[in-house]
Amino acid sequence: MLALSFPHLATDRIARKRWGLSWRSKGRPEEPPLACCGKLNNAMRLTALDEFAERLGLRKDQGVAEARAMYPALDVMEEDPAADRRLLEAIADWCDRYTPMVAFDGRDGLLLDITGCAHLFGGERALLKDILSRLFHMGLDARGAVSSTPGLSWAVSRFGNGGIVEDEETEHVLMPLPVAALRLEEQIVEALKKLGLKYVGDVIHAPRAPLTRRFGQALLLRLDQALGREEEPISPRRPVASLSSERRLIEPIGTEEQILAVTGQVAVSLKPSLEARGAGGRVFELVLFRVDGRVFRISVGASRPLREPKLVAGLFSERLHAIYDDIDAGYGFEILRLDVLRHDPFNDTQGDFEGDRQDEISLSTFVDRVSARLGRDCLQSFQLRESHVPERAVITVPAMESLPALQKVKQDSALPFREERPLRLFANPEPVEVAFAEVPDGPPQTFRWRRTQHQVARSEGPERVAMEWWIDGDDAQTRDYFRIEDESGHRFWIYRQGLYGEKPDPRWFMHGVFA
Repeated sequence: MLALSFPHLATDRIARKRWGLSWRSKGRPEEPPLACCGKLNNAMRLTALDEFAERLGLRKDQGVAEARAMYPALDVMEEDPAADRRLLEAIADWCDRYTPMVAFDGRDGLLLDITGCAHLFGGERALLKDILSRLFHMGLDARGAVSSTPGLSWAVSRFGNGGIVEDEETEHVLMPLPVAALRLEEQIVEALKKLGLKYVGDVIHAPRAPLTRRFGQALLLRLDQALGREEEPISPRRPVASLSSERRLIEPIGTEEQILAVTGQVAVSLKPSLEARGAGGRVFELVLFRVDGRVFRISVGASRPLREPKLVAGLFSERLHAIYDDIDAGYGFEILRLDVLRHDPFNDTQGDFEGDRQDEISLSTFVDRVSARLGRDCLQSFQLRESHVPERAVITVPAMESLPALQKVKQDSALPFREERPLRLFANPEPVEVAFAEVPDGPPQTFRWRRTQHQVARSEGPERVAMEWWIDGDDAQTRDYFRIEDESGHRFWIYRQGLYGEKPDPRWFMHGVFA
């Protein structure tokens, strides 16, 4: 587990904006000390300090007026937690080049699970050196530590000297650290200090039962997690790809043609892995790592499992044509990664000689290409739901999600709709004025809709539909539906809401038309 902490995240964000990303490499300009302030307990207090301000003796939670009285030249900026969070998210994106298992650790830290990844960078020590060096040249003050547990890495990165902690050194490294390194609540930390238990070493060998009675289970749980006696999983900020392949480039690339060419090469390296699983990708993501640390993610989906590199590259070609102008290549991209975020079993059945499957493939290709260029929601299809209320019986879903189900229905020769339902169903039923209707359950004889009078020639019904009480409530009125044809041949779907003889009085609505 690699823990990264950024003790000056807020002030580094401002410094990068003022003096450039490489301001730490060039040296700090001769500017006043920098601090951020925010309202705390109805007073403006310092919330963040840069290294210069810390060397002058200023401290967090100090009043702004007091700090300016001590150093009138102090440059105080209002805090911006949202901007700090965006910067931390950008750093987390950049850390994906080392491992896909990246998790947030509070407001100013990250946790990276580098299990099985360190050897790709020359080992844990080389990986840690590389990541800290790169962050330094990006204008960020970062401190890191690697150990076998998240708790120990967190403690050493924030309260220790950082570096690599071997398993046999765990207790030796942890003992001289303050009890706050165990990630305890402030109240527990203060109570421990009052008892003279200021360091972790004072707690490790103390009797456990009295500690549990006095401070609860949290103290020993955190201690055992740091020592590796209790498991502590981390929650990655993004779904981990089931398959992934990347290409690290000697020279950065930036044009659309170069990106597509490398994407096709990376897709070729993914095909054997998909074949070994008997699967094809349904959702692919192309991750572009720019030289200066910014990361771009481009996702495409497929209506059927894909593994052919040309088809995968074709989807990204359509997508890049649509969004390339919004991608700032800057000095170029140095790493390209292709992830399979979702895969389904691949159908290896040989097609028949009549070419019936060719129509399905052509339709799938059309849906995939249009969705890749214009977005997955540009083509919609209907999907049945378990509800007898007409407006809830179907929902609209992206065509690429529903196409496999529709093709299966076609193979089963089953109708995906009821013939007695209209071709067009109104989203909101429209009121109808009914002059005459048979009582109690008869159809209307004449009705007025959209300022036009209609004389009923034929009718069929009623079809009674009770509302869903768990959604509409116990007092929801029953509907009686009628299929109506007027004298001119127009066919309508009308329902009466409520029953005659009940309160409130029944009303009539137009819910759809057949033709």
